[in-house]
Amino acid sequence: MDMILFFKAALIGLSIAAPVGPIGLLCIQRTLAQGRRIGFVSGLGAAVADASYGAVGAFGVSALTTWFVALRTPLALAGGLFLGWMGWQMLRSRNAGQAAANAATARSGWSAFASVLVLTLANPMTILSFTAIFASLGASAVGGASPVLMVLGVFTGSAAWWLGLSLGVAAFRAKIDTRGMRRINQFAGVVLLAFAVYQLWGW
Repeated sequence: MDMILFFKAALIGLSIAAPVGPIGLLCIQRTLAQGRRIGFVSGLGAAVADASYGAVGAFGVSALTTWFVALRTPLALAGGLFLGWMGWQMLRSRNAGQAAANAATARSGWSAFASVLVLTLANPMTILSFTAIFASLGASAVGGASPVLMVLGVFTGSAAWWLGLSLGVAAFRAKIDTRGMRRINQFAGVVLLAFAVYQLWGW
């Protein structure tokens, strides 16, 4: 029974990570510019954020759920501004060619991880999704090690997606020249700015 819950949670983590949004686009851009390690580490930031929100839902910590929901507006605004700043940075480097990619490699794995972690945590409404999903699976009702296994499952499923994505995208990295990388940076910057405007407008 516990392993069934684990695999169900892994599928949940995979399904939440798989849709390509601003986080996915950011990880793809970083993989192409900096390599699969940075792309995967960036994705791990999202996986940890998903697991953190999943833990609140799995253990039924209603006080934390209420607190995050109460902060949803300032968190969403902060996340939108941060996302817009990253998009603008990509656009500013649009004429730098390969120099932009080389400068980007100065970003440490830790900062890549932390930036995506913050962006993902800035969407507190995700916690409501996890709470509803885990309640339907009966995580808190089952008790014991089940909530822990479900949180591990969410992390495993999400991390598996980011690993596969970074490995797949990295396979095309050698085929992209300086001009192609510049266009990718331009496209990623515009799309991230669009997501930022949409998030800020919605709040």
